[in-house]
Amino acid sequence: MSKTRLSERIGRLDYPIRKYNALARSLEEKGEKVIYLNIGDPLKYDFTPPSELVEEACRALREGHHYYSPSEGLKELREAIAFKEKSWNGVQVDPKNVLVTNGVSEGINALYAALVNEGDEVLIPDPSYPLYINFADFYNAKKVFYRTLEEEGWRPDPDDIRRKITDKTRFIVINNPHNPTGAVYPEKTVKEILDIAAEHGLPVVSDEIYDALVFEGSFKSTAAVASEDNVVIGMNGFSKTFLVTGWRLGYIYLRGPEEKIADLRAALLGFLMTRLSAVTPLQVALARFAVKAPKHLEDLKRRLDERRRYTVRRLNEIPGVSLATSPAGAFYAFPRIDVDMDDEEFTKRLLLEEKVFVVYGSGFGPLGARHVRLVFLPPVQQLEEAFVRMERFMRRVAGS
Repeated sequence: MSKTRLSERIGRLDYPIRKYNALARSLEEKGEKVIYLNIGDPLKYDFTPPSELVEEACRALREGHHYYSPSEGLKELREAIAFKEKSWNGVQVDPKNVLVTNGVSEGINALYAALVNEGDEVLIPDPSYPLYINFADFYNAKKVFYRTLEEEGWRPDPDDIRRKITDKTRFIVINNPHNPTGAVYPEKTVKEILDIAAEHGLPVVSDEIYDALVFEGSFKSTAAVASEDNVVIGMNGFSKTFLVTGWRLGYIYLRGPEEKIADLRAALLGFLMTRLSAVTPLQVALARFAVKAPKHLEDLKRRLDERRRYTVRRLNEIPGVSLATSPAGAFYAFPRIDVDMDDEEFTKRLLLEEKVFVVYGSGFGPLGARHVRLVFLPPVQQLEEAFVRMERFMRRVAGS
């Protein structure tokens, strides 16, 4: 009997955030109450999209926007994105240099497909959002982690970036505000990385999906700090700040001299043509909504900040758990755990024994070892239940 032969590349993929989903569901099927702190989806808790945006989606459907859009995205949405970047982040971008994607996830895939050949190297932060790791593996490139400094709020180390650049390096990734740590990078650090990139003629990929969710300090977009010689590949979207994770709409924008970005724009578009287009009626809705003042953001940030402060305090009260610096942005905490087991075993046992689902830190890179990532999206009452269970687990394993 013949056996289906799977590709080698598919075996390289490992997505730690959803790795134990099946186990969590099996526990629920047995009647257990699982508290999910693993996935950054506000819509799984008590957050809802702005009602006006939902109405725009309904209107777009009623108006008959059911056709394929251009592969680069609807012109009116690309113009709205350019307006959003200018008004939110002070970034001047030509709409022709905006490409609409099915979430930032597809944008990362397109980035690697367009820029990376087998054996090439990419510089990514340690720890890093897993898709920057996964797609390096998928395309058989070499992921080179640069250090971030936990004792300095997970700030990137520009000197380490400089040391690790080779003639095979294809781009440098910045993720700011940062997933998984919640760090918000100082403008000075961003500028240092840009200067290093310009010195070596490298593009900087700046993932800014949490740009409006900053609670401490101030966020400065990479493209707003860049010099005229820098090439910046901006990654952003609507999932988090517009509370529409399931709509799967993100975007890439290119900022830099035309002679340096024209081929890159064509290459990215060539990849996006293979999947035809993003969802048209939702593009129409966001094009109409994104040019308006985001009235929902103030309440969103207020509610998240309350949960963030509670999470920081409560985690630091649990024996064996420590959060050296408060997350300044996004909606993640990345505490260190002091137990006699590795972080993946810790997360699996915590799920099995206490039905609390967090993500093991080593899945985000080597410096993530002995850490876990959890979201502070649930209401405080639900967070407290999770932390009571976590504290009970920590006291039990410490005494075993």
